[in-house]
Amino acid sequence: MAAETLSEQILRENAAVFEAMVNHRFVDDIVLERLSPRVFERYLVYEGAFVETAISIFAFATAKAETIAQKRWLIAVLDALANQQIAYFERIFAERSIDPGAYDLDVAEVEAFRTGMLDIVRNGGFLDTVAAMFAAEWMYWTWSKRAAQANIADPHLKEWVKMHADDDFAAQAKWLKQELDAAGDTLDVPERKRLSTIFGRAQQLEIAFHDAAYG
Repeated sequence: MAAETLSEQILRENAAVFEAMVNHRFVDDIVLERLSPRVFERYLVYEGAFVETAISIFAFATAKAETIAQKRWLIAVLDALANQQIAYFERIFAERSIDPGAYDLDVAEVEAFRTGMLDIVRNGGFLDTVAAMFAAEWMYWTWSKRAAQANIADPHLKEWVKMHADDDFAAQAKWLKQELDAAGDTLDVPERKRLSTIFGRAQQLEIAFHDAAYG
């Protein structure tokens, strides 16, 4: 039997919290076509602010990456975040007449997500960031593939789901998985466990963050 890869270990050890997130009320409401515009718009403001944080997160990862191949990949990620995802929020806010300044971004769960993820990448190494963002992106890709099969009436919500189910986003999620697996072959048991714990912590932060969209 082949040895368990690091990503397989991480997903096995965190199966319960991962399943809790990919079956979150927010996801079920999208799949069942019952997500309210109010919740979606609050989520958009919170998530739009976090994408700006994600730019900082991936900038830390770029600085800490060990190879030029890793740096090139991460620079492309930064470009996509700054020039595609941020542009999405700017356009959607305008089209839906959303004023982000009218929302409180100091909500405990939202702030905990921002500071918690930043603390992981500031205080840890390259693989800490990879583990945390693998938690976020593997989760989004997993539930978005399912949600993309639903008949989503809101065009902005449909676009958001499609963005996270498409091949480009899948490639990013898979790249993070591959980076973990490549490194995992050289790591001892405590280090593998530590990275698994980071993944689980990031999922817990994600769950609370999505809870906050309901006010």
